[in-house]
Amino acid sequence: MFQRFPALPRLTSHRKWASIKHDKAKNDAARSKQRVLLTRDITVAVKLSGPDPNMNPRLALALTTAKKNAVPKYAIEAAIARGQGLSTTGAALESLVLEAILPPSVATIIECQTDNKLRALADLRLLVKEAGGQVSTVGFMFEKKGRIIMRKKEGIGMDEVLEPALDAGVQDVHEDEEGRVLLFTEPAQTKTIAESLAKELDMEIEESEIIYDPNEDTKVEVNDEDAAAKLSNFLDDLQEVQGIQGVYMNWTKGESIPAELWEELRGKVTV
Repeated sequence: MFQRFPALPRLTSHRKWASIKHDKAKNDAARSKQRVLLTRDITVAVKLSGPDPNMNPRLALALTTAKKNAVPKYAIEAAIARGQGLSTTGAALESLVLEAILPPSVATIIECQTDNKLRALADLRLLVKEAGGQVSTVGFMFEKKGRIIMRKKEGIGMDEVLEPALDAGVQDVHEDEEGRVLLFTEPAQTKTIAESLAKELDMEIEESEIIYDPNEDTKVEVNDEDAAAKLSNFLDDLQEVQGIQGVYMNWTKGESIPAELWEELRGKVTV
């Protein structure tokens, strides 16, 4: 007489549990990414127009959106403080820049604001090491620039902005996939030019910041999906480090990388 073993139900149960864990991890990652984007909007709004939502409509909207999406109070307060260059305790934040090489030979620059440089540096170094990378000087592969993103406005595109932008001292003008006008300037002139053009063209500034733009002749193709997935995981882990201000990579899309995956990766970096 054969004995029946309940192996199949246990296997099915195991698969169900694995599926639940996978879905939870995916949802947690999506919430974490959303929180990063919402708090970044708050910080940018404060940098542009100050910390008072009664005098800063963009900040008021960012705060309302963050609260509707259950962003914790401490994260909102920290984002407002960062916009003023302060920690949540009111202490002045210090800027930290870490340069590294990540597989497959992608030069990376990470900007961070922190009230504890040694702790932040140790955290970033550990993440780079765990991702298979190493801290290395890569700044020469990038050019430091001012970047101004103008909020899209009906009837005003790159053609309308070009002449006043060049007169104001802008070095280069582009239009992105969303139809927004991007202006590139000398770093020291970024704020002055942004405010001047916003007033002259009656346009709203979406972002105004100093970036590290990778040199075209140093860009590295990412052709392997496994390598792309590891870079994606590194960027997710990086966003958990408090005070990250910008991440810059000298990568470019390889032919074997799906467009959807590439767009997801690009969404996790500043440039």
